[in-house]
Amino acid sequence: MAFVPPARHLLRAKDLADARYFEPLDVDDLAHAAGLSRAHFSREFRRAFGEPPHAYLLTRRLERAAALLRTTDRSVADICFSVGLQSVGSFTTSFTRTYGVSPKAYRDSFPPAASYVRVPWCVMRVYGRPSVRPAEHSTFREDSSPPAD
Repeated sequence: MAFVPPARHLLRAKDLADARYFEPLDVDDLAHAAGLSRAHFSREFRRAFGEPPHAYLLTRRLERAAALLRTTDRSVADICFSVGLQSVGSFTTSFTRTYGVSPKAYRDSFPPAASYVRVPWCVMRVYGRPSVRPAEHSTFREDSSPPAD
């Protein structure tokens, strides 16, 4: 087995946090992905990336929550749970500390999510359904009569 530098192990844990932030991950899970003990992993992660692993994971979750608040009409509680956090109160506190405003105030500072729709619903419905075409305009060979000999 070849020697792998510790930084590669740390990147494996960081990638896990980036890809699966919405799951109930904790520092033990990240340390396991890196193949290090919890204490050693926390120390090395902080040295390599400038913040503790728990703070990094929380930052990823809050960034995703901010994106959902900007672009969807989902409730604050639903967004909180969908990004992997367990408490709406803790989410609100952490979000306010990071962004300077509450999640609701943050959402209110952007246009409503419905304004991002570019095509009216009725148009999507008409063009999203297959239309019934007369046989002469059909592109399927089996819809046309066989050629006369």
